[in-house]
Amino acid sequence: MTRGDEGDTPPRETEPPGPARVIASTTDPTAGIAFVMELGVALHRFGTPADRLEAAMSSMARLLGLESQISSTPTSIMAGFGPLAAQRTAIVRIDPGEVNLERLAALDKVAGDVGRRRITLADGVVRVRAIVSARPRYGPLLIVPAGGLLSAAAARFLAGGWQEVAAGGAIGLVIGALSLAFRRSIAGSRVFELVAATAAAALAHAAVIAGFTMSLQIAVLAGLIALVPGLTLTVAMTELATRNLASGTARLVAAAVAFLQITFGVALADVVMTRLFGARPSAFGAPLPAWTELVALVAFVPAAMVMLGAHPRDALPIAVAGATGYYAARIGTSLLGPELGAALGGFALAAGSNVYARLADRPAMVPLVPGLLLLVPGSMGLRSLSSMLERDVITGIDTAFAMILVGVSLVAGLLMATVSVPPRREL
Repeated sequence: MTRGDEGDTPPRETEPPGPARVIASTTDPTAGIAFVMELGVALHRFGTPADRLEAAMSSMARLLGLESQISSTPTSIMAGFGPLAAQRTAIVRIDPGEVNLERLAALDKVAGDVGRRRITLADGVVRVRAIVSARPRYGPLLIVPAGGLLSAAAARFLAGGWQEVAAGGAIGLVIGALSLAFRRSIAGSRVFELVAATAAAALAHAAVIAGFTMSLQIAVLAGLIALVPGLTLTVAMTELATRNLASGTARLVAAAVAFLQITFGVALADVVMTRLFGARPSAFGAPLPAWTELVALVAFVPAAMVMLGAHPRDALPIAVAGATGYYAARIGTSLLGPELGAALGGFALAAGSNVYARLADRPAMVPLVPGLLLLVPGSMGLRSLSSMLERDVITGIDTAFAMILVGVSLVAGLLMATVSVPPRREL
């Protein structure tokens, strides 16, 4: 991963014409198109949503004096450059990648350096390719423990006791190790969610058989928290709200398929373990003191940073943004209900992230994405499907409807924050 500072940003649309704009009249169109596409592909690969990606590519194209039409989906980028009568078209097929916040910040710096003419377009392409091909900052020795720590913290957020926290953390460790083995091949990655969900539910049943007095549902949800597509669902709804209909619909379907795979894996393990060992009681353990919630928030920060590839220097803004959004949502829920509470949490998180982007001159996505993990309604979706599999259709539909309301509320809060505190950059 790039180790340099990522403090600069590309010129904004609101800036008056100046020396940086001279690049538009001196740019070779072919070189400009090459840089815009290389930048777009890299941003896509590291988890940039369609609305931000299209805005970033369009802004850079305008700066380079290129007329452009950009369209992004979760698996491709289609771009046309020049007037309609003589348009040059570029289409790139991209496998969906994972969010890497450090590399997104590094790419943002490269775009800023090109926009300010500190480096040439050719040098910009070289630097983008170097960022893409760089070795990850965090290796397996950190990723696996981070998965366990994230699951343990999630168990506390789900109101679990110490036994749910211990079981969820252990399951998270196993899931982290499985991810390293299965995602080395294309075939393995396609069945990973199913296998992981089956393993998680089987381990939770084994813990109850071993004598743990705990909620099976909380332990399984916590252990699978890194796989539950709550963030994907929220991004999909945001893209739909910003009129990126093709990308939003595709991402929404992908989230639904992931939910189904995980639910099927959990149901499969439930049936097998029950047939082998008989039905076991599932009950909540003793509740933990209120102060342990703060401990869980502190533990969440380094775990989320490793899982999302954030630079260590971003620990403080991630912690502040995450705590702000989480407690704003808690206060809003207690005063206004869960739906409006999610809107308040999303608004506080996004507004704080935009303020950070203005003050630190870095992408707002750096604190925003980890904070969203605390607010997204992914666990509600899994509970809904689980209820339906148990033939409790009314509860399943009610939970699904509540999940949709919370998701819409969260997206509304994010969009309102963008209007109230406009970001100075696209990322």
